[in-house]
Amino acid sequence: MQHVKALAIKFIASLILLYVILGLIYGMSFGNVFIITAILGIVSYVLGDMLILPRSSNTVATVADLGLAFVLIWFLSSILTYGDNLFIMSLIAAAGVALFEYFFHGYLVRNMTEASTETGIMNQGNLRYNTEVSEDLTPVRPDVRSDDEE
Repeated sequence: MQHVKALAIKFIASLILLYVILGLIYGMSFGNVFIITAILGIVSYVLGDMLILPRSSNTVATVADLGLAFVLIWFLSSILTYGDNLFIMSLIAAAGVALFEYFFHGYLVRNMTEASTETGIMNQGNLRYNTEVSEDLTPVRPDVRSDDEE
C-alpha cells in the first residue's frame, strides 16, 4: 500500500510539473505529457527510488534521476512530437523533475523506513562496511631476544 501511495504522489506531482513546463511553456499536448509522465514515473520509481536510493545517498539518486529523466523525456518527446530545440526543453524538464525528486527521496526515506520497521525488515541504508580494529586481534609475539643468545 505504501508503494501505491508513493507512486500516486510521484505521478500527480510530476504530471503537474511536466504539464507546466512541457505543455504550457513548450506547447505539448496534455496526452503526450500524460504518456511521458506515466512512463517516466514508473521507470524512475523502479530504478531510481527502489534500486539506487537504498544503496546510495540522496544526491547520487537525484543525479541518476536527472540523467534518466533527460534521456526519457528527450526520447519520448522526439517520438511523440515534432518540434525544434528538444534538447533544451528536455533539459529544463529534467531539471524540474530532479528538483522534485530530491524532496521526494526524503519522503521515501522517512515513510518507507518506518513501514519496513513495522514489518520487521530493517532498511540497511548505505552499505558501508566497517572493520573492527582492536588489540585483541593482534597476536602476541614472544620477545625476539632469547636467553640463549646472551
